[in-house]
Amino acid sequence: MLKRLPRVVREQQMLDAAVKIFARRGFHAASMDEIAEVAGISKPMVYAYLGTKDELFVACLQREATRLMEAVAAGVRPTARPDEQLWNGLRAFFAFVGAHRDGWRVLYRQARSEPHFAGELAGMRARIVEVVAGLLESACAAAAVPARPGDFMAMAYAYVGAAESLADWLADHEEEDPEHTATRMMNFVWVGAESLLQGKVWRA
Repeated sequence: MLKRLPRVVREQQMLDAAVKIFARRGFHAASMDEIAEVAGISKPMVYAYLGTKDELFVACLQREATRLMEAVAAGVRPTARPDEQLWNGLRAFFAFVGAHRDGWRVLYRQARSEPHFAGELAGMRARIVEVVAGLLESACAAAAVPARPGDFMAMAYAYVGAAESLADWLADHEEEDPEHTATRMMNFVWVGAESLLQGKVWRA
């Protein structure tokens, strides 16, 4: 007899199984039968709790995106210097990817490859970009470095894109240390940003 569990616990089991299968098979190749089998429940129960395959995939995206944003937010200390905030955020970001590789694959790879799910990823990226742009703007203001408002957002998109690419690489290299990966990214981001804060710019 199937042990009765609270609905929230059962749903998390289903989402765990779905994330695992979607990450390994892809959205189209993943089957509800396999997801139900991995979760240890019947397929009708998956439909009853989380709906269709599309709805289940969206639920996976929303959970993983929320977990990622909460992890980054928890890592950033608002009272720290801008460079420390960025460092703490990067550490939390790469630590999350290292601990939830399947979740990252679903967020970054599967969502991007499916146009009707891309909006979920875009919303998450927009929130992260805004945070990074704010850190850069605060750092420039503190250093009295002149900059156009559009510069911060453009640089934030570049940095976030680079971090996503490095995270995607980390997801496939389990031997890599997330902390070391965060250090690589910090060196790439802050060494360049620090030069800008000192008024150094490249000119053609």
